[in-house]
Amino acid sequence: MVLSVHTELNVVAVGLSHVVGLFNQEGRLLGSSSSPIQIWKEGDCIEQSSTDIWHAVCAAVKTACSSADVTAEEVVGLGFAATCSLVAVDADGSPVSVSFSGDERRNIIVWMDHRAVKQAERINSRSSPVLQYCGGSVSPEMQAPKLLWVKENLKESWSVAFRWMDLSDWLAYRATGDDTRSLCTTSCKWTYLGHAHMQSVNEKDSRNMEACGWDDDFWEEIGLGDVVEGNHAKIGRSVAFPGYPLGSGLTPAAANELGLLTGTPVGTSLIDAHAGGVGVMNSLPDADFQSADKTDISRRLVLVCGTSTCHMAVSKDRLFIPGVWGPFWSAMIPEYWLTEGGQSATGALLDHIVENHVVAPLLANRAASQGKSVYELLNNILESMVQELEVPFLAALTEEIHVLPDFHGNRSPVADANSKGMVCGLTLDRSERQLALLYLATVQGIAYGTRHIVEQCNSHGHKIDTLLACGGLAKNLLYIQEHANIVGFPVILPRENESVLLGSAILGAVAAKKYPTLHDAMSVLNAAGQVINPLEDPRVKKYHDIKYRIFRSLYEQQLSYRSMMAEAMQQQYKAKRESRPILRLLGWTARIELDGSTSQPGGRTSEPGLQIARSGPLLANRTVKIPQICT
Repeated sequence: MVLSVHTELNVVAVGLSHVVGLFNQEGRLLGSSSSPIQIWKEGDCIEQSSTDIWHAVCAAVKTACSSADVTAEEVVGLGFAATCSLVAVDADGSPVSVSFSGDERRNIIVWMDHRAVKQAERINSRSSPVLQYCGGSVSPEMQAPKLLWVKENLKESWSVAFRWMDLSDWLAYRATGDDTRSLCTTSCKWTYLGHAHMQSVNEKDSRNMEACGWDDDFWEEIGLGDVVEGNHAKIGRSVAFPGYPLGSGLTPAAANELGLLTGTPVGTSLIDAHAGGVGVMNSLPDADFQSADKTDISRRLVLVCGTSTCHMAVSKDRLFIPGVWGPFWSAMIPEYWLTEGGQSATGALLDHIVENHVVAPLLANRAASQGKSVYELLNNILESMVQELEVPFLAALTEEIHVLPDFHGNRSPVADANSKGMVCGLTLDRSERQLALLYLATVQGIAYGTRHIVEQCNSHGHKIDTLLACGGLAKNLLYIQEHANIVGFPVILPRENESVLLGSAILGAVAAKKYPTLHDAMSVLNAAGQVINPLEDPRVKKYHDIKYRIFRSLYEQQLSYRSMMAEAMQQQYKAKRESRPILRLLGWTARIELDGSTSQPGGRTSEPGLQIARSGPLLANRTVKIPQICT
């Protein structure tokens, strides 16, 4: 989650763990602070607390301003960006639980929560016209499936909730009291059709606009017609371009909590990954950089690489890419169409692979003693293996290991939440060297996924020829070099790697009228750093071309295996049904086991006889035994 405070001389920005960065007017990071937040994880359910997040934001902003010796008077604007998590509050703004626990603190369904897979599948089966603006299907990470899950599973919470909001919109609302939603959040995660405003408004004379882009028929069809009641009060009556100033700025209460001045301008929010796009997309190097058209922003793809990776491309034309989210009008850069690809687990996957290996504790201890990260040690191990094994190039170390990185489903471009991770080439080797190889193969698998997304985009109208990367993974040069080699394009790193923080700071700058438009602010504050070019060795290209074919085949094999097992299970269910005669009597279902015993909940078995059960409001979970019934 990102909060940014823009000042005459400084900008403060707060990240997902409430890392606060202080930027000057040239977009340079001057200082930082951090504040942790609580998270609850139980299976597919991942939850947070909006109260906890707000308190962390307030503490982090005060610390950042104090440490940088910035006064409240110097802060001229504020911008929020956050994960696309779902917040529930009642009419008074108090938290409403979205948890089976009933804990009211737990009022946020985190973006990566996958509890609503079945709801997403049901929504997609209806083939609503709005789905063409989501790559053809909604993801369980979007808000409509999550809302449907809450309605079906937490009826009391559903009846009490007065507002359902994206986290960044909630933060802006908490700061200003203005319930205007962002075209970024609503278009990308709520199926809002932002292009409904395309003919009537432009960024330079922008205003908060009546939300005329909701498709009420869609919400009715999926069983959520009640969210459109009251002129869409629960999901957003008005929308605005990112960076548009909200309300009268900070309310007195919010200003007091943040240690800032009442009335400080607050910009309409962005999702954190999209703030990364705003913070890096205009980061072009000097004139010696070779590109087909350096001035064409639509030839660039931004990789916001963290726990997951988002792939952001913009275009002046409306381009429909199967399996890739969008096109979303003005969802990131006003008056451009956004295409958004993604991988649901990248940094999280690398952590999973490394931390679950038997040598992880020893490696972590050694890294700590040397003042390095575990990944720096693994990169060093790989470099030494190149020398020892005399392989022609580093990537060749994974000749026998192949990874499909869909450990948390596939967001793009096959859009299959049920896809699973696959590893081919495991042995009984438990050494650090074996972990290093598995780590490298996983990095390559992630990069092949990016190549797949790029190919899908370019085959449907995009002309991407340059990558820009930011986020935590962009600090790992092995990760970036493998992406350059595998995709075949140069990767530009920003001068300031905390591009998500810079992007949110830009929102505050625009809200404070320091720049006329978001694009103007980007042109001034974005700046390039190092450029990583693909290796020119033709053997590297040939190697990755072959491994990419194997990568693509892994998913095809998985589909085949899934089909084979579904057929086998269908035969098993058929045989089981044939072995259990069914008796229906007055709406009751009776079942006789051929061996004379009956399965009970919890794995218990009854005496021979017939078990009858009926579900209903009066007889739910009741079982009646009728001895010695014959069919």
